[in-house]
Amino acid sequence: QVQLVESGGGLVQAGGSLRLTCAASERTFSRYTMGWFRQAPGKERGFVASVSWSGDGTRYADSVKGRFTISRDNAKNTVYLQMNSLRPEDTAVYTCARGPPYSSGSYRAEEYAYWGQGTQVTVSS
Repeated sequence: QVQLVESGGGLVQAGGSLRLTCAASERTFSRYTMGWFRQAPGKERGFVASVSWSGDGTRYADSVKGRFTISRDNAKNTVYLQMNSLRPEDTAVYTCARGPPYSSGSYRAEEYAYWGQGTQVTVSS
């Protein structure tokens, strides 16, 4: 079974940084676009960032562009989300997901087939 496990969440003050890690359980990890999504209490899950299978194609939500960086290490079956200049509105559960193979990235949640359980990020004022 494909399993995605997120870690690295926590409580930070506004302006601080966190790095989230998503560890995948499969050896075919390198074929797939990987993405990060987030969901705040009472709100719908939204797209944050994605990275292509090769690692050279990235996409970001406008709200995080310039502050967040997505990257991957295929040798370790791992994807990262570096979050800088965090704001209270970034508070959410952040979830890693596996998208389509051999693509340049995707912002559509419908294209992601496997999802982790999420890690909580809380940003205080």
